[in-house]
Amino acid sequence: MTSEFGTPQGDSLGDLTRFSPDKPSPARVYDYILGGKDNYSADRESAERVMQVFPEGRELAWANRRFMYRAASHCARHVDQFIDIGTGIPTAPNVAEVVHRVSPDAVVVGVDNDPVVLAHDQALIAGEGVHIMAGDVRRPDQIIDSLNGVIDWARPVAMILVAVMHFVADEDDPSGILATFRKALAPGSLIIISHVTRDGVSQKTIDRIDAVYGNAPTPLRLRTAEQINGLFAGTDLLDPGLVDVQLWRPEDNHERLIDLRVLGGVGEVR
Repeated sequence: MTSEFGTPQGDSLGDLTRFSPDKPSPARVYDYILGGKDNYSADRESAERVMQVFPEGRELAWANRRFMYRAASHCARHVDQFIDIGTGIPTAPNVAEVVHRVSPDAVVVGVDNDPVVLAHDQALIAGEGVHIMAGDVRRPDQIIDSLNGVIDWARPVAMILVAVMHFVADEDDPSGILATFRKALAPGSLIIISHVTRDGVSQKTIDRIDAVYGNAPTPLRLRTAEQINGLFAGTDLLDPGLVDVQLWRPEDNHERLIDLRVLGGVGEVR
């Protein structure tokens, strides 16, 4: 399984306890692609195979991450509670660092189901105002329950789902997952989502992605912009709406669009 476009959740809750350095981990593959050092030879070999098929993967991964930085910084001006689902290994700057630059007293919770990610995050970033918890995005009720006492659900929260939902199968009901989370979120809460789309993507690129992910345990789901927009039901999209991540409030004009598109947006819960 490879993950140049994000840190997918695993195939079962059993992933919370399984670990094998000989098996590539999505989070560690992503860490390698972003230039990190918290990975093993199996992860590096898997990442290199991805880069041979899709050499733009590293550039797109960084464009997606910069979107997360900008969106999280914006949200930190309005809320002081953050839940980062599929948090991954903390590439610098990590979500907590980005948020605390704007709101030093904010509470940040990282949620993941990869045991190596959890161990790294506990060692590297857990501390004052930062909590690391095990959880699977496909079990939203369990995540919500586990955060009672850490998150004040009566006040607005920023929920980060960056490059996560495109690894959730249709049969796991992505829209239903978001609906469950929204029911727990107070009005004024903010939801950050990025997701790969098939709209405007050449068949050649789709074929290349299928070559990488076709036999993966957790395939990449290229959904339409309309389907991705549906994940924001019950929210009002902030300007500029749902756009290529490179175009969401860019800080400069150097972001380059790539044939494979990742759409991103921030919705405010009504």
